[in-house]
Amino acid sequence: MKVKMIAIKNVACALLFGLAGLAQAGIPIQHWTQASGAGVWLVESPTVPMVDVRIEFDAGGRRDPAAQAGLTGASVGLMSKGIRAKGNDPALDENALGEAWADLGASFGGSDGGDRVSFSLRSLTYPDLLARAAALAARQLAEPAYPEAVWTRERERTVAALREANTRPATIAGRTFNQAVYGNHPYGHDTNEQTLARISVADMQAWHARYLKPCRARVSIVGAVTRAQADALVTQLLARLPAAACEALPPVAEVQPLSAAVEKHIPFDSAQAHVLIGQPGFKRDDPDFFTLTVGNYILGGGGFVSRLTEEVREKRGLSYSVYSYFAPGLHAGAFTIGLQTRPDQAAQAVQVAREVLRRFVADGPTEAELKAAKDNLVGGFALRIDNNRKLLDNVANIAAHGLPLDYLDTWTQQVAKVTVADIRAAFARKLQPDRMVTVVVGGQP
Repeated sequence: MKVKMIAIKNVACALLFGLAGLAQAGIPIQHWTQASGAGVWLVESPTVPMVDVRIEFDAGGRRDPAAQAGLTGASVGLMSKGIRAKGNDPALDENALGEAWADLGASFGGSDGGDRVSFSLRSLTYPDLLARAAALAARQLAEPAYPEAVWTRERERTVAALREANTRPATIAGRTFNQAVYGNHPYGHDTNEQTLARISVADMQAWHARYLKPCRARVSIVGAVTRAQADALVTQLLARLPAAACEALPPVAEVQPLSAAVEKHIPFDSAQAHVLIGQPGFKRDDPDFFTLTVGNYILGGGGFVSRLTEEVREKRGLSYSVYSYFAPGLHAGAFTIGLQTRPDQAAQAVQVAREVLRRFVADGPTEAELKAAKDNLVGGFALRIDNNRKLLDNVANIAAHGLPLDYLDTWTQQVAKVTVADIRAAFARKLQPDRMVTVVVGGQP
């Protein structure tokens, strides 16, 4: 065990330099579809004996019933709490499962990203280790125990965490904002004590049987494996899942645009008022993606060099930090402006932020602002792929949204060709400053 952990530490520097070389030489992404229907995306990185794997399914929280919001997150979370016995393989409780992963010096776990569910495996590629890690991951993926007692414990723990979070103004502001922006869309559903109480182990088992099938899997791999090895690895990881046909999943409705401005002022005894301003934005496959990315860097995504920071923080001292961002997904994620300020300055801060946004949508950036933004984004591109996990995130993003395989190779070119006129037109199409949600949590009634 000690030798394995030392080996993992020793590969860190080599991994960094290896990925830097990939960034300079281009990133060849191989893609194929297995007979089971599983799609595979591979970047071979032979510099160090390590591999990162991401297995994703169209099973995110956007598919949860409103009355059972949190079903996906609970189902995925409980998959790490034990494996049931099957054939000659014994059952493993959560402690034995954790010890098994520690003995391998590898890791495997799942998460709900809202649009999709992800399971991530990291292991050294020494044959004796990788084969055992893949076998254990395949069991955890396909044969979770879903123990009733553990779900009762985890539900109580989650409810306690939610109650504690509800004492913080940021939680209240975020929930209020999401519900106002998304309405009845699943993006705005709230996981709470009542929805968790409606989730049973049987519901989790039904969720697992419906969504986790090889034919629904998208598998992204970055590491020291060849195409043949990667194909065999994916086959092993998915082999224990039922090889059932994939019926079409029902479509999820799109996020509806706002018909009017919405203002929510919630009193809260706190030193800082939390302010969120925004509306539904755009989907990830929107052709304006790069234009809006560059434009938002200038507006509020560039930290201390953004317009919002200049006007709200530097000129008026209304907030230490102010930002804006788009969150595009399979549906129109929110455009958000956020800041914190003294409660007695909240109205002024909202007014200034709105005015900055209104002017930007109407006039766009200056040529000098655009050049500075491009220089920063292009110059910082290598930092987006400077380790295995960041590169894997990008490959999984390509897989999830059907982006071209040369997406990373052409990223800087896409940024470089954006013009001031492009930004002005795209922001005018996407944002309506007079029809936005404004949430302020803080201050007296």
